[in-house]
Amino acid sequence: MPTNTFLEEEIYSQPKVLSSLLEWELERVEGITGEIPEFNYVVIAARGSSDHAATYAQYVWSSLAGFPVALATPSLYTLYQTPPRLDGALVVGVSQSGQSPDIVAVLEEGRRQGRPTLAITNAPDSPLANTADWVIPIHAGPERSVAATKTYTAQLLVMALLGALWSGSRTHLEEVKQIPAAVARALEISDEVSRRAERYRFMEQCVVIGRGFNYATAFELALKLKELTYVMATAYSSADFRHGPIATVHQGLPVIMIMPSGRAFGDVLELARDLHSYGAELLVISDSKDAKGLANVYCPLPEGVPEWLSPIVSILPGQLLSLHLAQVKGLDPDSPRGLTKVTRTR
Repeated sequence: MPTNTFLEEEIYSQPKVLSSLLEWELERVEGITGEIPEFNYVVIAARGSSDHAATYAQYVWSSLAGFPVALATPSLYTLYQTPPRLDGALVVGVSQSGQSPDIVAVLEEGRRQGRPTLAITNAPDSPLANTADWVIPIHAGPERSVAATKTYTAQLLVMALLGALWSGSRTHLEEVKQIPAAVARALEISDEVSRRAERYRFMEQCVVIGRGFNYATAFELALKLKELTYVMATAYSSADFRHGPIATVHQGLPVIMIMPSGRAFGDVLELARDLHSYGAELLVISDSKDAKGLANVYCPLPEGVPEWLSPIVSILPGQLLSLHLAQVKGLDPDSPRGLTKVTRTR
C-alpha cells in the first residue's frame, strides 16, 4: 500500500521482515540452543521496547521451557557498581541498536562471572554483539523512524523461536512458522484503525490493559501512544488494575483492552464488562464476538493465532492507532519531540 512516512512503511514491512528472519536464522538459532551450556534461569537486560520484548520472554520461556526469567537491574551494574551473583544464569541482552552502555555492562559482568551470554540485536557489529558469546541478528534492516515497530516484532519472534526450540515441541515450531502470514492478515483487517483515530483527537490520557502473554503488549502500546501522540497512556494487567487503579475510572475514560482468545481472555472480558458498566470508552483489540459487543471501537485480530504467539499480532492495531492519531493531531510520527533513534543510558 502507498505510504507517506517511514513509520507507516516500517509497520507494513513487518510480514516480510519476520519471514526473512525465519528464513535466515531458524537453522542457526537451532544450533545456538544446542551450543549454549546448561543454565538454570535467564537474566535479560533491555530498555524501552526491547524491555517489553523481554517481558514477553518471561512468559514464553517460562511457560514453554520451564526457565525462570528475571529482568536485569542495569543500574546495579553501572551506577551502583554492585552487580548480583549470576551463578547458573544465561545472561541475555536485547537492544535494537546494541549501543546502550548499561545493557552492554550486564553482559560484560556475565562474562566476567563465567556465564554464557547471548545478544539479540539489529546491529550484529555493535558493542553489545561484540560482548556476547552468541548473537542472534533480527535482520530488520535500517529503522528510520524513531519509534520501534518492525524491530519490536522481530525481537518477539526471536523470543518465540527460542521458546519453541527449548520446548522441544515440533508443534510449537510449526506455529512460529505461521506468524508472518498471520501478521500480514492482521495488517489487512486492522486498516480501519485509520478511520477511527479522529475519535481520539483530543484524548489526553488513557489506560491500556492486557494480561499474561499480552502484559508486554499493554506496555508497548502505551509507549507508542506516549512517544508518538504525547498521550499519557498507563499500562496495567487486568489483575493489577483491580488492585486500586480501577478507582480512577470515570465516564468516558478511554481504556484500550488487549484481549485475544486464550486463557487470559475470560479475566480481561470480566473486567471489560465492569468498565463498560462504569461508562468507560472501550477500544477493544480482539478476535472475539463477545469482546466486540462491549466495544465502542473494535479492532479485529485474525483468528487461529495461538495465545502464546498473539502479542506479535496484537500490537499491530496499536502501532497503527498511534501512527494515525499522531497524523490526526498534526504531529510528525517520524520525529517525536525529545527523542533520537539511538538512546544510550548508563
